Amino acid sequence: MTVLHLRAVVLPDGAHRELWVQDGLISLDPVPGAETVFDGGFVLPGLVDAHCHVGIGSHGPVELDEAAAQAEADRDAGTLLIRDCGAPIDTRPLQEREDLPRIIRAGKHLARPKRYIPHLGDQLEHQEQLPAAVAEQAAYGDGWIKLVGDWIDRSVGDLAPLWSDEVLAEAISTAHRLGARVTAHVFGEAALPGLIEAGIDCIEHGTGLTDESVELMARHGTALVPTLVNVENFPSFAAAATKYPTYAAHMTDLYERADRTVATAIEAGIPVYAGTDAGGGIAHGLLADEVLALHRVGMSTEQALGAASWAAREWLGWSGLEHGAPADLVCYDEDPRKDLAVLRHPKRIVLRGNVVGA
Repeated sequence: MTVLHLRAVVLPDGAHRELWVQDGLISLDPVPGAETVFDGGFVLPGLVDAHCHVGIGSHGPVELDEAAAQAEADRDAGTLLIRDCGAPIDTRPLQEREDLPRIIRAGKHLARPKRYIPHLGDQLEHQEQLPAAVAEQAAYGDGWIKLVGDWIDRSVGDLAPLWSDEVLAEAISTAHRLGARVTAHVFGEAALPGLIEAGIDCIEHGTGLTDESVELMARHGTALVPTLVNVENFPSFAAAATKYPTYAAHMTDLYERADRTVATAIEAGIPVYAGTDAGGGIAHGLLADEVLALHRVGMSTEQALGAASWAAREWLGWSGLEHGAPADLVCYDEDPRKDLAVLRHPKRIVLRGNVVGA
């Protein structure tokens, strides 16, 4: 493996530093014979998409070669670590490829019959099956489990929770006992208190957060991945729901107050991370758009960068750019702290110690 050398301003500390890469690891000590692959500019720890679906296409599950192409699109945009938030196919072969982002798999979505997108998850006939299903996904995944917390209930014509508070408490306790963390898709308000009180580790979307549930999340230390680029699809969801006017009005209301909702969560000190919800109706490679959206709703520039880089990596158990860390990094000619749109134009990408893009 070629020994690499980089000289740049290294974020988040902002210091001018030299880095060497040998055997896939970062060295702060000089390594003889290194090839300089970046000189000047700015270096970030590899970007993180904390809500991504490698393996889902516009019509549902995809073949492995298409899933690989999705991961390549994320990589070429600088995303080197993906927290998969549910995939209907087995993506473990992609984890073996040195040229693709690292993937933390959450296994399959856990839902109820007719209460989620068809063919994307395991549909449990009885909610009492959830703890056992959680245990199965804990063994299959990489330390995360994905629940569908709410979805449209056609019998009432609106969003409604899928699980009782008692079942959630048992299921999340089971996951924690097995060393896994749990997250949940939640659009509306009603499912949030039960999930948070049960000890869930993260909420996806969270558009139904109220002052009360924000305070509850802050007290429990629950993280939020708001997927603001996906929230932009809410008007189309509402427009398509002509048979369910209550649901359509609800989705419109959630959309109209989404920016204020996420801003309130940020102000309350809830840990917020960047995730695109890529897969299905969201293209891969749009992490920069999510970072810009987080900044729009109230994150400082450095907070927004951290939410997609060093802070997210720490949350997921991965290191930054310290000595001995895996050499996953992204280089830019311009300073992303001055203009977050710089993230759209990586100059050099190093993954597992190899130059893989730009």
